[in-house]
Amino acid sequence: MEAIRKSLRDEAKFGTDFMSRLKRVAKRIPFAEDLLTAWFCARDPATPRRVRMTLLAALGYFVLPIDAIPDIMPLLGFTDDAAVIAAAIAAVAGSIKVEHRERARKALAEL
Repeated sequence: MEAIRKSLRDEAKFGTDFMSRLKRVAKRIPFAEDLLTAWFCARDPATPRRVRMTLLAALGYFVLPIDAIPDIMPLLGFTDDAAVIAAAIAAVAGSIKVEHRERARKALAEL
């Protein structure tokens, strides 16, 4: 039971970290909608576990402060993040629903 509680706390913290980071940089990155699409797909209980793990790993790369190319570098900083999320989305494209894209667009408009 404690393991379940810890997992839920960790998931909530990850969600908070992801949204906080996205809010800070959304206007500067052209792939914000893809990030949110991946987020909504990963959070969908109907999404297969393998797909969820693939997307969460890519989102984790975006959240983590350690990158192959530091995000503070002008022009190049988010290149690696964009590549990772694009590869993840391409790998699981069949599981991404129209509703995930729609929710992403709506959320992005509200940021």
